Amino acid sequence: MPLREELEHFRDLGIRDVYIPKRPAGQSADQPALMPGSMADLGALARFVDGCRRCKLAGSRTQIVFGQGNADADLMFVGEAPGRDEDEQGLAFVGRAGQLLTKIIEAIGMQRDDVYICNVLRCRPPNNRNPEPDEVASCRPFLEETIRLVAPRAIVTLGTFAAQALLETDEPIGRLRGRWREARGVRVMPTFHPAFLLRSPERKKDVWEDMKIVRDFLAGK
Repeated sequence: MPLREELEHFRDLGIRDVYIPKRPAGQSADQPALMPGSMADLGALARFVDGCRRCKLAGSRTQIVFGQGNADADLMFVGEAPGRDEDEQGLAFVGRAGQLLTKIIEAIGMQRDDVYICNVLRCRPPNNRNPEPDEVASCRPFLEETIRLVAPRAIVTLGTFAAQALLETDEPIGRLRGRWREARGVRVMPTFHPAFLLRSPERKKDVWEDMKIVRDFLAGK
């Protein structure tokens, strides 16, 4: 069921304070809402996601990690799932991988406050295991709505599962990275996850090449 229909269904059941994406004036009810949102819209979506029990991860998480950053960002980073530090703090990319991501962002002349950061999954899988298909499917509507609200010019996916989930492909990250793709009308650059770089630092040069392409695109080169 599409996210809008599901939310409207919940509202019809009497659940209050449900987030309904706004439509542009004059847009018919059968057209998707395509206009970018605001920090208030993201906050409303976060409140709707809070307490989510759409999949089995609801029983093992400490808290939901919605995402954070600039609601009007030109650049969005999408990772795979929260880890232990993220699950404890409720923020995306705050552990060692997050520290490396901060350095990657700064290397292209930006700050974390300039971008928006989230994950495909909003809950930590037990023992940081890989996301499972039903979990990705359950969280996908929230990821798609977050992308719609932020309306970035470019998205960098971090790791195999983020790229495969957003691009709806089973190609490995080694074949996907380094070239522009497209999803939801937005350019997507798949690259390696910072956690992988911590284990394989020799691949940092590949991520740097990918990020230079992103930097030049955002600069209009």
